[in-house]
Amino acid sequence: MDCISPKEAALKVKRWPKATIAAGYRHTVGLKSDGTVTAVGDNKYGQCDVSGWRDMVAVAAGNAHTGNAHTIGLKSDGTVVAVGWNKHDQCDVSGWRDMVAVAAGWRRTVGLKSDGTVVAVGRNNEGQCNVSGWCDIVAVTAGDWHTVGLKSNGTVTAVGNNRYGQCNVSGWRDIVAAAAGYLHTVGLKSDGTVAAVGWNKRDQCDVSGWRGIVAIAAGSNHTVGLKSDGTVAAVGWNEHGQCNVSGWRDIVAVAAGCAHTLGLKSDGTVVAAGDNEYGQGEVSGWRGIQLPGN
Repeated sequence: MDCISPKEAALKVKRWPKATIAAGYRHTVGLKSDGTVTAVGDNKYGQCDVSGWRDMVAVAAGNAHTGNAHTIGLKSDGTVVAVGWNKHDQCDVSGWRDMVAVAAGWRRTVGLKSDGTVVAVGRNNEGQCNVSGWCDIVAVTAGDWHTVGLKSNGTVTAVGNNRYGQCNVSGWRDIVAAAAGYLHTVGLKSDGTVAAVGWNKRDQCDVSGWRGIVAIAAGSNHTVGLKSDGTVAAVGWNEHGQCNVSGWRDIVAVAAGCAHTLGLKSDGTVVAAGDNEYGQGEVSGWRGIQLPGN
């Protein structure tokens, strides 16, 4: 496998925006511009206990089609913190160093290092943590049972459950962002179009007609695309209204949880659609959320 020098990898990684909003199974996390973090929703396992966090630059929320959750924070010094469900050691990240991005799946946590290599902790019964051989990676995303890495040359690699072909990404080219859901994987191409593979029972992979997309997110069974004009498109499971985003405007980032969708507006406020049974959509009072790329 061709690898690049740590310095080159670090420079490449800096091009990729870090997630400042995150949607989990039943909770929502936001990174504020002052480096603190706020969270709402289900807190059964302490996954919303982030009030003491400081100096954060990115957040991630463990998502699942069903189950429990955890929350990950990336600090400005390259270390990582975690709270929440830890049955499978998915929160055991205290020894991590030199991290530039993080992702959280169901029962595991994935970290991208400044040299383009990847580490993972948590449940590995289907090989979803087998990332030790990866290099030249510039972004990572975690689905329920599979893990996806974007390489600096625009190709994509994946490990873990492939029952529905959600890891069949070897033919993808010119990819600039990737997102993983419950059983599907989505890739954003440099020309603003989107590719998707995997389970499509809820039409969550019906993105072939999308154009002008600048960011993507994958929920458990729905897919969200941010358009260059600040509007949002969504396809897939909509039982809870998580795809009812057609009225959104001035959006600069999107996130998708199990059954809810988030949009970060250019003024640092957040909008939500979908399931709100646990208060995961109670974000109308949020202010000063960090904008991507800042």
